Amino acid sequence: MDGVLASPHPSHQLRAHEHVQGVSEFAADMSHAYTTPYLSPPTPDTPLPHNSPSPSSSMTTKQLQDYWRNEKRRCRQVKLLFEIPSTRIVEQYLSKYVLYKIIIIQTGSFDGKKTVIERRYSDFEKLHKNLLKDFDEEMEDLTFPKKCLTGNFTEEMINERKLAFRDYLGFLYSIKCVQRSKKFIDFLIRPEMEEAYGCLRGGQYTKALEIFVQVIALQEKLTKHSPVLIVPTLCALVVCHKDLENLASAYEYGEKALLHLQMHGGHRYYVPLLETMITLAYELGKDFLSLQEKLEESKAKRNQIKVFTLKELAVREYIQ
Repeated sequence: MDGVLASPHPSHQLRAHEHVQGVSEFAADMSHAYTTPYLSPPTPDTPLPHNSPSPSSSMTTKQLQDYWRNEKRRCRQVKLLFEIPSTRIVEQYLSKYVLYKIIIIQTGSFDGKKTVIERRYSDFEKLHKNLLKDFDEEMEDLTFPKKCLTGNFTEEMINERKLAFRDYLGFLYSIKCVQRSKKFIDFLIRPEMEEAYGCLRGGQYTKALEIFVQVIALQEKLTKHSPVLIVPTLCALVVCHKDLENLASAYEYGEKALLHLQMHGGHRYYVPLLETMITLAYELGKDFLSLQEKLEESKAKRNQIKVFTLKELAVREYIQ
């Protein structure tokens, strides 16, 4: 009828309500995002990740929400957190000591791969002395728990050292040059690496795999500044899986290693890994011609007479 406004259809009212609700949720989400210490409001000069779409007016509310949620997650600070929840006393012939259980988790994002290691007082003491040789100035304000002649096994002393070592590791990790040093990383992974490579050399591939999988989860977190450092471990996993005839898994780890070696064609593992990957690709019915081309190109550049196999390289790692 003329002069009379028809009531909107119920479905239109519902869509309008959903739109208003979506915009409100988006505004609330963005308000929260800008108040976090990890993400500041975007500016015209704010660089965007090359693999992320930029926000545009054509995006739906849901797409905008997802976009900024991903941006906030990407910008969130990631660091390692050290906890020492428990200890155990080990008694051997003419020897008695306390092992401290260290749990290492990654903050800033969900971490389903927490790492658990054990270290004794003498391990911490050795780390401290080694680090002081290179970082004396950076560590001048750091106090190391003193050695005691008696009372080392009392509950009070053990609890005191648990807290002290937790804070000690956290302090070391907060110093970037220490955090990235080989000595600090070795303290956290070397004993387990030595055990894993010992199993590999002894043909105990299943046991070696179990240890390598645990260690590489931590090693990846410790070497984000230089991911190529995990290539030997990835290649050790390739060797173990290949010898256990888990060809698909071997190929998968090999692909990860090659990804880290894209800009490191002269790396000692590059040619042996390519040779192994060609064999695996052929047996799995995958494309191996592109790998063959890379291998020929690399060999032409290097003019090497002797190249170790992947396994020959792996068994040479972490020899005590």
